[in-house]
Amino acid sequence: MSSAAGLKAHQVTRTFTEAGAVLDPISLAIQPGEFVSILGPSGCGKSTFLRMAAGLDHPTSGKLDVECPRTDPFRSFVFQESHLLPWSTVLRNVMLPLELMGIEKEEAKAKAANALKRVGLGDALKRFPAQLSGGMKMRVSVARALVTEPSFLLLDEPFSALDELNRHALQDELREIWETSRPTILFVTHSVSEAVFLSNRVIVFSKRPARLLLDTHVNLPDHREASLRTTAEFSRELKSIYSRVSYEEAPL
Repeated sequence: MSSAAGLKAHQVTRTFTEAGAVLDPISLAIQPGEFVSILGPSGCGKSTFLRMAAGLDHPTSGKLDVECPRTDPFRSFVFQESHLLPWSTVLRNVMLPLELMGIEKEEAKAKAANALKRVGLGDALKRFPAQLSGGMKMRVSVARALVTEPSFLLLDEPFSALDELNRHALQDELREIWETSRPTILFVTHSVSEAVFLSNRVIVFSKRPARLLLDTHVNLPDHREASLRTTAEFSRELKSIYSRVSYEEAPL
């Protein structure tokens, strides 16, 4: 049986005292093992919805449930910033969530080293965050999220500050990780091309208060290589999403 998590949101709203209504009633379901991206204009509530799915916030009304056969911590969150401990090495930063779970030091060290190898940083274990580029810091952050082998991985625009080459490299790695272990992934982005390349399904929110404008399957093969970005099939999927969303409703 798969250990991936599923999510069900029914008529979920979120209102803040000063900002007012951020989410109109949102209803959707994410199946275990799906890779889903959320698109929408800045401030529309994408990150708010992601934080609720992560258990970091709660709806004002409605119901949002994450269901998983695992009972241990199964959710990992990757923020826009890497949030690394500057006084700890790369290896110790990635070991941290395992140590907090009570895993023995040697086992935690081995798992952390393997997670770093998966994101191309197997030779940077002893470096400190100040010795890393922005792209490398984000790779460490992704490795730290992956080290617990989460059933549900949530990412809030993690590659937005990176240059295009680094961004594409991390997209390739994240997609490969999904193909290999099939966790459920919920990914917030402003980039339509990023959403299309990474995801099997794209959700589009309207401007605030957000409502669901589009929920569509991405018709591309599960196995995706970098060269896919230059194909007619990829361009077709981009055009399909652009053509089905009103620019007045959701200026992506």
